[in-house]
Amino acid sequence: MPDSSDRSTSSPAQRSWWGWGNADKALPDAECTALAALVPGAADTPLPVPAISALALPKVRVEPPPALAPLMSAAPLDRASHTYGKAFRDVMRALHGDLAAAPDQVARPRTEQEVIDVLDWAAGADAAVVPYGAGSSVVGGVEYRAGLHGAVVSLDLSSLDRVLEIDRVSRSARIQAGALGPALEAQLRPHGLTLRHFPQSFEFSTLGGWLATRAGGHYATLYTHIDDLVESLRVVTPVGVNESLRLPGSGAGPSPDRLFLGSEGTLGVITEAWMRLQDRPRHKASATVLFDDVHAAMDAVRAVAQSGLHPANCRLLDPGEAALAGVAHNGESVLVLGVESAHAPVDGRLAELVTLARDHGGSAAATEPGTGDAAADTWRSAFLTMPYLRDALARMSVISETFETSCTWDRTRELYEAVRERLADVVKEVTGTAGTVNCRFTHVYPDGAAPYFTVIAPGRRGDEVAMWDEIKAASMQILHDHGATVTHHHAVGRDHRPGYDRQRPEPFALALRAAKEALDPAGILNPGVLLDPATTG
Repeated sequence: MPDSSDRSTSSPAQRSWWGWGNADKALPDAECTALAALVPGAADTPLPVPAISALALPKVRVEPPPALAPLMSAAPLDRASHTYGKAFRDVMRALHGDLAAAPDQVARPRTEQEVIDVLDWAAGADAAVVPYGAGSSVVGGVEYRAGLHGAVVSLDLSSLDRVLEIDRVSRSARIQAGALGPALEAQLRPHGLTLRHFPQSFEFSTLGGWLATRAGGHYATLYTHIDDLVESLRVVTPVGVNESLRLPGSGAGPSPDRLFLGSEGTLGVITEAWMRLQDRPRHKASATVLFDDVHAAMDAVRAVAQSGLHPANCRLLDPGEAALAGVAHNGESVLVLGVESAHAPVDGRLAELVTLARDHGGSAAATEPGTGDAAADTWRSAFLTMPYLRDALARMSVISETFETSCTWDRTRELYEAVRERLADVVKEVTGTAGTVNCRFTHVYPDGAAPYFTVIAPGRRGDEVAMWDEIKAASMQILHDHGATVTHHHAVGRDHRPGYDRQRPEPFALALRAAKEALDPAGILNPGVLLDPATTG
């Protein structure tokens, strides 16, 4: 099981402005070239990373008033690093020096009142405000594209990073939205508590970002989304502060928190939240189970999801994904199971899960009680390093990107086969090669699963983004055709808008537009996310 809670916090100064994570972990040129040798048709030499001084950033169109000037920066590094998220298309545009969408100013408020002050000023200055947690969006969630405002301000909440209050009796905490995952866990650890929400972006994402995008975390069953861990939210909107009553549950009308969970900065700026915590786990065990038949493996995963045993980890890797992660090389599918508890040994529960998997044709690797196993450790390492490898391939003009979805079990097998076959045809048509289309299940439920697909294929230098956009559009069509969601946990942003617009019921769209107009009458908050900016303001 990936447990990122003990990784050290990262300094913003070490962050890569163009790619994933910390700059010093990016692969050097020689390793980029060696990695690309595994992809027939890849470029021969890596794209150079542009120097900040060489970037052609657009002219700054707005200056802050003196009272806000200490919070603002128009420095080239700040503007460049806040232009895009970390999707493949973002990384490629940065590598090609395309920073046309750079914000005019980067604001770093230190208090909630300063958030209010920035919004008040921006409304009068015709400046769009794009809330920014840590910039790990992979769906265009932090990139301004509307072209309707006189200026753009990136509202970086990273200075609001403290755990303000802990209720040990109720096992919950009041936490500021800008807290990065490692910093959040470090503040909870002395109290023996944990949020236990570990998305792949954990080290480089914030509580506010998780809430605004309805992020999926470490748990593959039971507590899968950040929604499950929320007691109440405090949100700054252009028309006032919205704070919900802190409760374990309520039947008092539609939930005020649900309005802002997943709103992606379009309705307000989440500044803090009361979050449900857990005691830190002391007992852990994991095992891997191999399957010769991927469909039998899916049946096994469904049995596990419906068993009520609630494993913390239940990741199914199809043969291609298992080979990519280095956990199998002979065409097997691999199921990684993990259990944990703060209170009691878990070996018995793990044994029940392995038995379920064996009943469906699986062959379990030997596992010592109370320990993990080599395959699980290999998978964990690959899981955490994959974004850096993606960036290295991007420098070699290799399309390497993912998309995720979910659907009910009765459609899962058909969806898997459709994506594998139809999208492979599209990849071949677009790139001229068969490429690779792999899949893993990241989260599972009693009634369905969340397949997560990986696409790898050589691109033409200079055309990489357009090629991926064509493949992505085809993937969204396949998902729509099979009644699957356009996104399970990556959010909508701007990249998923076409699929989201088709998926969303029109009466709900009317209500969402009305909420946008009421809460953000000037239409300055993250225009173009969830809603067409032309329908606001």
